[in-house]
Amino acid sequence: MGDELGDVEHYRGLISSWLSRQLDENPIAAAVDHDPDPSVDRWFLRLRGEDRDFTTIWLTLGQRTLHYETYFLPEPEENRGEVYEYLLRRNAKLFGMRFAIGAEDALYLVGQMPLSAVDDGELDRVVGSTYAYVEQYFRPVLHLAFASRFRR
Repeated sequence: MGDELGDVEHYRGLISSWLSRQLDENPIAAAVDHDPDPSVDRWFLRLRGEDRDFTTIWLTLGQRTLHYETYFLPEPEENRGEVYEYLLRRNAKLFGMRFAIGAEDALYLVGQMPLSAVDDGELDRVVGSTYAYVEQYFRPVLHLAFASRFRR
């Protein structure tokens, strides 16, 4: 094992630099910020979307892993079984992420990787995959989870 504190510092710098470049180079990047709570090492990257106005991806640095997640949708009001089945079937096709039920029964996309895998290419993949999955699945799940709101 290496110097864990040194490793975390290295990855903190790598992630911070990569996020800063996103604002300069990524046309859909709208905002980047670091959580003000000193007890966590967490950033967010907000992306402009097409089917969904914005997607915010949270990156949380741990001693040995990088956790990433995005809020996908509030708790379904209807068709819960169908929504959960739809998302569970999609989980089998996702790379490096999965749909999960989180706080207040809201739906999230979550994933994690060992720190040793974190580099610019993997951060690009995580953000690109998150964006693609949200854009691909948001509208069908929204219409299933809140069906009566779309009936006219």
